[in-house]
Amino acid sequence: MNIVEKILAKASGKKTVSPGDIVEAKIDVAMVHDLTGPLTVESFNKIGVRKVWDPKRIVVILDHQVPADSVKSAELQKTMREFVEKQKIPNFYDVGRGGICHQIMPEQGYVRPGEVTVGADSHTCTYGALGAFATGIGSTEMAAVFATGKIWFRIPEVMRFNVTGRFREFVTPKDLILNIIGRVGVGGAIYKGVEFAGSTVRDISVDGRLTMCNMAVEMGAKTGIVEPDDKTLKYVKKRTNRQFTPIRNDPHAIYERTIEIDVNGVEPQIARPHSVDNVKPVSEVSNVEVDQAFIGSCTNGRLEDLRLAAKILKGRKVKKDVRAIVIPASQEIYSQALEEGLIEIFIKAGAFVCNPNCGPCLGGHMGLLAPGEVCVSSSNRNFIGRMGSPKSYVYLASPVTVAASAVIGKITDPLEVS
Repeated sequence: MNIVEKILAKASGKKTVSPGDIVEAKIDVAMVHDLTGPLTVESFNKIGVRKVWDPKRIVVILDHQVPADSVKSAELQKTMREFVEKQKIPNFYDVGRGGICHQIMPEQGYVRPGEVTVGADSHTCTYGALGAFATGIGSTEMAAVFATGKIWFRIPEVMRFNVTGRFREFVTPKDLILNIIGRVGVGGAIYKGVEFAGSTVRDISVDGRLTMCNMAVEMGAKTGIVEPDDKTLKYVKKRTNRQFTPIRNDPHAIYERTIEIDVNGVEPQIARPHSVDNVKPVSEVSNVEVDQAFIGSCTNGRLEDLRLAAKILKGRKVKKDVRAIVIPASQEIYSQALEEGLIEIFIKAGAFVCNPNCGPCLGGHMGLLAPGEVCVSSSNRNFIGRMGSPKSYVYLASPVTVAASAVIGKITDPLEVS
């Protein structure tokens, strides 16, 4: 069996499973946030169960619209605070105490190799970077998990991307995942597991692997995953005292198919409106002027991302008529960026640095676009109306490409300003 099958077999108490099997799996950790949590709470109350199955295995994070941007948002966040108090859930991250859910979960040690994590958010697949099976589910499904600690899965087929070669300067894991999605399409991995492997992936940092697994869902995948190695174990052991058992592929593990990717010669990539698979090299889109540049989100708001962006912005200015927004993914990252002087670099460059939250990514809070405006963004989706007006345009790129584009005022290869 491959790693996805082995994790789900263990979670469902079976010796072996095969693609297409239906299993009922025990959940190790379940997560909700301020947008999906209230409906989960409402549905949980309708079930009629008084107590959640295990309050210590539930994590509640306020991150999408924080601080509250409307009375309605404030009411929803109040609902979550009251539920946490009533259910005595210890793992609660209120405004100013956490950050974006998909950063907090791995950063604070809630994700461990070999375990099963579900979140009421589609980008929960991020956590597969740590060798866990992680996937997004709906709010009403999450209510059932809160009540029982279990959920059923169909065992997915698994595609393996074997990545080799060395990145050119200023080419990043974000460029790699955009390139992959451009190859297979937004429907190329529907309800499949996607495993990222090969010498290049082994060289990529945990931050970079989180970025890649984060966007597995953009090709329709049920989960993204990287087999745990020494980097994984070092990262996780630093963040949790709980015991865990890493699970790895069997020798000669079976996959639906293996796709070979060579990154030698790959340029910085960009996904053009209005689909994540509408991918081209940045050099072919260099005539597009931008109104806004966004560095952040659960995809690319980590310290590694901020360092890359600061490398471009140091001693430079964001071009007049361009709005640059930088949002660290967590309070911890914000603090580290402050200590390293990155925040000062951004401010001196003319960027607007915000509190850790999802920002303009979902079109719900901060930095929305007006009709006709163009944003180059380090986030994960560029659907019509994703960041505001349905008549605006979002281009997806790496943080370093976003920073270079903010300086020049149009989509730019970072090499041109390095």
